[in-house]
Amino acid sequence: MKLSRRLLIAAAAATVAGGAWAQAWPSKPVTIVVAYPAGGDTDALARVYAEKLTARLGQQVIVDNKAGASGTLGTSFVARAPADGHTLLLAPSTLVVAPLVLKLAPATAHDPAKDLTPIVMTGTIALLLGTHVNGPKDMKQIVADAKAGKKLTYGSPGIGSPMHVVAEVLNREAGIKIDHVPYRGIAPAINDLVGGQITMAWGTPGAFGAQIAGGKIVPIAVSDTKRTPFLPNVPTFAELGYKEVDIAAWHGLLGPKGMPPAVVASLNAHMNEILKMPDVQEKMKVFGVGIVGGPPENLKKVIDSDTARFTKLVKEFNIQAE
Repeated sequence: MKLSRRLLIAAAAATVAGGAWAQAWPSKPVTIVVAYPAGGDTDALARVYAEKLTARLGQQVIVDNKAGASGTLGTSFVARAPADGHTLLLAPSTLVVAPLVLKLAPATAHDPAKDLTPIVMTGTIALLLGTHVNGPKDMKQIVADAKAGKKLTYGSPGIGSPMHVVAEVLNREAGIKIDHVPYRGIAPAINDLVGGQITMAWGTPGAFGAQIAGGKIVPIAVSDTKRTPFLPNVPTFAELGYKEVDIAAWHGLLGPKGMPPAVVASLNAHMNEILKMPDVQEKMKVFGVGIVGGPPENLKKVIDSDTARFTKLVKEFNIQAE
């Protein structure tokens, strides 16, 4: 009986503490760290969310760009920040891959699956293979050209990016070898693709949008389990017979490990409401981002699944940053 009474008292105390956290937070401005330079899609979406959260939380929410080392500098900063809900991270799925391919110094070493608190998965993004307008027009031609010994190259936003990994999965599945040309971001890769310096490139529908509309890039297929609504006439690789080429990208909001559950729940609820706003949905559409939302567990499952899958693929393809 005494033990039961103690457990009830402890549970009640935890509930009160959680309520106190919910009432006290936020007690100062909240920072959303973006581990990439200003101007990209992650940065742009972070600023949209920050504006909406500012109006809902009664405290200023600001975006802080901490770029470097493929996003690991900003991520490690958040992982080491106080877990009080005032320092958050909006990250793309590169969050999972980067630590697997980079040799991180002890000061920046981290494990996204263990050192961060998932809050909400904000959206998913299909990965798209596009070719130069005078290059191959479909996968059959790409495979035929590759097997005939024609030199083909693909650009990606960098070594170890999801685009790099999915391209190597395609090489394996199709039994071909298309050479990788890594860039520092997708914009210069697209510029070289339009200029004819590379045969094809991997990006996102939003990044390729203007060039596809202008007839300068031909969309070949998307590496997702279903077609993207932003390019409904473009097939998936699974439809073309390459069922293992199903890697998609995503964005998620996270915080340091050990955040109070009440704060996580509050942020999750606010973000789910924000993701329903028409102007937010329109902004996400510009970047080709499909809205997800849902409980924190959704993001945790994806991070755990991606960590296991990418660990295997990075080892299989011996992907290491130079």
